[in-house]
Amino acid sequence: MTKIFMELMMKKFILSFLLAGNLVMAQVSIGKQSLSGSSSILEFSGMTQTFAPNDVETSNIKGIILPAVAVSPVFTLVTPATNHPQNGTFLFDKLTSTVRMFENGNWTDMTDPGTASATIPVAGIETGNGVIIGASSSSAKGALVLESADKAMVLPHIKNPHSTVKSPYPGMMCFDTVSKSVAVFDGNKWSYWK
Repeated sequence: MTKIFMELMMKKFILSFLLAGNLVMAQVSIGKQSLSGSSSILEFSGMTQTFAPNDVETSNIKGIILPAVAVSPVFTLVTPATNHPQNGTFLFDKLTSTVRMFENGNWTDMTDPGTASATIPVAGIETGNGVIIGASSSSAKGALVLESADKAMVLPHIKNPHSTVKSPYPGMMCFDTVSKSVAVFDGNKWSYWK
């Protein structure tokens, strides 16, 4: 029953993004009513307006969960390219239990080995080209592609995720408002990137 429930929830999530895909040139906010500025393409709840000492801290405890894959895709020079990772791709590799980023033909481990014990296996076949936000098309492949020449994704802001997120999931990513760094959970511990 749990597996069927998770597949149903995943399909609803993908459908929501596909419906949002009709607004491909739009800016998107998730979990909040408006965007903080014009420089974001995707923005999540929990944002602080500034980092001034009198700024109200966020109470958000929800981050982004990176896709968990059995094995990181391999870059090959085979034509036509079928499963090439794109520069800037982030994922949680269940084989190495690390958060990885693809850049210039190579995967870089962004965390020490963690554990994939909490990840949920997903059965099914991927269809379609995913959802593109910020452009009408993209050569990049992924479930969610953010394509913009002048906008970026703003991560969910969480205050001290290592102590406030009670059950982090392997591959969870957010911005820690206290250390002012990107925080990533690898299944064992949080890593902070400045």
